[in-house]
Amino acid sequence: MSDNKLDALKRYFGYDSFRPQQSQIIDTVMENRDCLVLMPTGGGKSVCFQIPAILRQGLTVVISPLIALMKDQVEALRGNGVNAAFLNSTLSSAEQDQVMWQAKVGELKLLYIAPERLFSGNTFEFLREWNVCLFAIDESHCISSWGHDFRPEYRQLTNLKLRFPDVPIIALTATADRVTRRDILKQLNIEHAETFIASFDRPNLNLSVLPGRKRLQQIQSFINKHDGQAGIIYCLSRKGTETVAASLRNAGFKAEFYHAGLAADKRSKVQEQFLRDDIQVIVATIAFGMGIDKSNVRWVIHYNLPSNVESFYQEIGRAGRDGSPSDTVLFYSYMDIITRQDMINNSDQSAEQKELLHAKLNRMKQYAEADICRRRILLSYFNEAVEKDCGNCDVCRNPRTRFDATIIAQKALSGIARTDQKIAMGMLIDILRGSRNRNVLQHGYERLPTFGVGIELRGEEWAEYISQLLNSGVMDIAYDEGHSFKLNPVSRQILKGERKVELVKFIPISERKAKEEELVPKEKPKQEIIRDALFERLRILRKQMADALGVPPYVVFSDATLSEMAQKKPVSEAQMKAVSGIGAEKFRRYGETFINEILSFAKENTKPGTRVIKGMTYIETLDLYKEGYLLNDIAQKRDLSTVTIISHLVKLKEDGHDIDLKGLIDKKAYQTIIQAAQEIQTSKNDPLKPLFELLNEQFDYGQIRLALAIWEEER
Repeated sequence: MSDNKLDALKRYFGYDSFRPQQSQIIDTVMENRDCLVLMPTGGGKSVCFQIPAILRQGLTVVISPLIALMKDQVEALRGNGVNAAFLNSTLSSAEQDQVMWQAKVGELKLLYIAPERLFSGNTFEFLREWNVCLFAIDESHCISSWGHDFRPEYRQLTNLKLRFPDVPIIALTATADRVTRRDILKQLNIEHAETFIASFDRPNLNLSVLPGRKRLQQIQSFINKHDGQAGIIYCLSRKGTETVAASLRNAGFKAEFYHAGLAADKRSKVQEQFLRDDIQVIVATIAFGMGIDKSNVRWVIHYNLPSNVESFYQEIGRAGRDGSPSDTVLFYSYMDIITRQDMINNSDQSAEQKELLHAKLNRMKQYAEADICRRRILLSYFNEAVEKDCGNCDVCRNPRTRFDATIIAQKALSGIARTDQKIAMGMLIDILRGSRNRNVLQHGYERLPTFGVGIELRGEEWAEYISQLLNSGVMDIAYDEGHSFKLNPVSRQILKGERKVELVKFIPISERKAKEEELVPKEKPKQEIIRDALFERLRILRKQMADALGVPPYVVFSDATLSEMAQKKPVSEAQMKAVSGIGAEKFRRYGETFINEILSFAKENTKPGTRVIKGMTYIETLDLYKEGYLLNDIAQKRDLSTVTIISHLVKLKEDGHDIDLKGLIDKKAYQTIIQAAQEIQTSKNDPLKPLFELLNEQFDYGQIRLALAIWEEER
């Protein structure tokens, strides 16, 4: 199985190795076992079910709420040589019938379908005729009322396991805390499924929070520093998207807005333009989202504060999906909090749900106001332990004053432990400060050893420090248990004195001064200038090919693949296939065209004494060979020996170029050299001098090397 899955990864996706946990997840699915997969956006979730879909007999049904995303994923799969289709409301009746027929006769490996389409008509009944071998449930957090994007239609998925008990289920999500994870497993009837939690760390994302003043001016300055790079701006309201987009267009940027109030054809057109790099900036509503699979988004800006950390993390995750460095900016003002609170209070949600939404909003507020590493806050929210600061957020670049807060942490954790982990923020502060209010006395908490041990700190100080402890992963919170605090392994280490805690010193709000920070991209070293110029050439070529094929540019190659191509400058099939993201099908479709572009760039930019690409001297020999020049003529034109030219041609042959080595040597000479080589059992990798001497120096080293290369190829 290991060889098969690696072969499929290289052949269809162009990668030589799996990311962490992908291999184990694939093995689990191949063994017909259910599993829950948590990976950040851009972390490689799709490969976890696409590889099994390719390897298994039968149809893999992918259930996803993101209709716009289906088309992109299917196009990408087809571009890699995998038979895939989607079934949703954007297709005509005839097109839907065609897809269902393909599923029935076994022509498809993957079928993407929206949950509402799955449970409409007779689709669910047809599944029995389609030889379904795997259900992949994407965005599985939508099934949980504790998740940030609960969708009632997802609840029907509980029937899958009841109706298809022998078909494995792989549930996937990029954003789910511990409570949501438990609920996903329960709702899908796979409570004993193995859970795989990949690191949520996206080190390529630069995290920054800026004060929410003069936002449009700051945005224009930001985009100017990201010339030509695609980005998304998220706004709270539909009107906000239109206003921001209009302002950017007036400033000369290619920008459009996108929200649920637009006609479907208009939304589709705007998204298509953005996917195809015809628009640089798209301004979208946070609530509506976009569901895109565009890998070359280089930045994301939040014009307004998101309602929760899950949404925020998922939205910034749309940047840098290809792993290349990308920037994220959150504008923040206290008015954003007021607006969000009013939206929750005026909603039709139940009292319990409103309480949950307020708690999640408060965690988002803590992130925006944080004085500690922002990445640590995000990762600890998803219960991931973090040992050190990231160095790639605005707080790390401008560190605040820290102090040893181990005793403060021990007091707070002791209060949690002695109340059986059943209290929330307010009660904990009351206990630590020795407050004798009715709630404290009713539970008898005034008799606890921790009662009043924190009297030296004001309530707002305790609130700040407890928030920092929570955001640092020192403890957890259970939203489904009245937002009570829970101890974890880190908590217990601190209580035992086995671990120190550092916190940022509290500063009253009245003393804080707003600090504006300009995001200044690092200046590029001089040696990168040529690489970046080639990247731009390849990016233009990619756009031309994509337009001709009617697909988004990233379906041809991702930015990460283009960047590696510009760095390595492959000029042969073997070199091109060694670039990450280029498999057999991608090379067949695009390889030669991009090689020719790299060669053209090299010839245009090569000056005496410079070397734009490694091995340029070989390429000059190759060009003369292709023009029909004989061996001696090539040597004369290049002012090199025939031995050197032969070595060039042998190397070019090894790299996959079409070189007729046999046409370069006399047949009788070849036979004589090989007979001597067989006599002393030598090969092309052995020293040539013994063979040269055995042949009485009758043939030069070039002829010997040529003969041995031909012999090796034939063997």
